[in-house]
Amino acid sequence: MADETERKPARDPQDLERLLIDRQWSGDIDGMVALFEPDAVVDTGAGELTRGHAAIRALFETFAASGRKFQRGEQRPAAINGDLALTSTRLADGSITSEVARRQADGTWLWVIDRYSVAW
Repeated sequence: MADETERKPARDPQDLERLLIDRQWSGDIDGMVALFEPDAVVDTGAGELTRGHAAIRALFETFAASGRKFQRGEQRPAAINGDLALTSTRLADGSITSEVARRQADGTWLWVIDRYSVAW
């Protein structure tokens, strides 16, 4: 597992998905959480929003315990407007994710909203 000083930040909003998957596959849950703003929201489609680092960490720990792994998909080019970006990916099963990222003061990007699937 990488420690915080070894983790590369997202310099482009398109980096976030790749970094999330790489970190999940290497078992770096803290690194996964570090890709989100402290008060970020994750919508897994389960009916409740997961809000904040502690809850997001618990969500990723549950995923890790299940053995499930995120899969890479076809990313759409990010739609960037100032310090906000909309990212999305079509997964192999046909589902589409959507995320909102925000540029940080140091120029890196973090997710503020992550929706696992835009279908309902």
